[in-house]
Amino acid sequence: MARILLGGMLVLALIAGAAMYYLQVYAYYDTVSDVPEQSVQMTTLVGNAPEPILYEAFEAIDADSSPLRYRACFTTPQSISMMTETYVTYEVAEPRVAPGWFECFDADAIGAAIETGEAVVFMGTENVEYGIDRVIAVFDDGRGFAWHQINACGEVVFDGQPAPEDCPTPPEGLR
Repeated sequence: MARILLGGMLVLALIAGAAMYYLQVYAYYDTVSDVPEQSVQMTTLVGNAPEPILYEAFEAIDADSSPLRYRACFTTPQSISMMTETYVTYEVAEPRVAPGWFECFDADAIGAAIETGEAVVFMGTENVEYGIDRVIAVFDDGRGFAWHQINACGEVVFDGQPAPEDCPTPPEGLR
């Protein structure tokens, strides 16, 4: 009897583990098939407003379950030197790991390229959702990558603290 009970518990544990893996890696992600103009835009130095950039070969995934699940890959004909003269750079960029099946986005390689200066990071859209920035990294060869990252205001407010004075007022549900 104990063997049957133990075997049943083991089977249930395996099923639960497989279900959790599937839910984390596949279930909540959707590929972005409609490419809205704001998908690839960067904040300008003059006017401090997001504006679309030229891009091709856009691929993206997103999920309703978290604003941090957005990842995108694209190419751009624009040069990094022109971009650094036109758009706001982003100081502390940490690419988020994408599911293995989204092969164009390698967070480790992007992060290493940022550290060595092979890629330059720009502010895509500040507060795409309150406390979440869209960040864009561009390589010299025109490859570009975008992801969402918690900004300084979000870190404070999401921890349950009041928003600092230099942050926008959080929405009612976050206060």
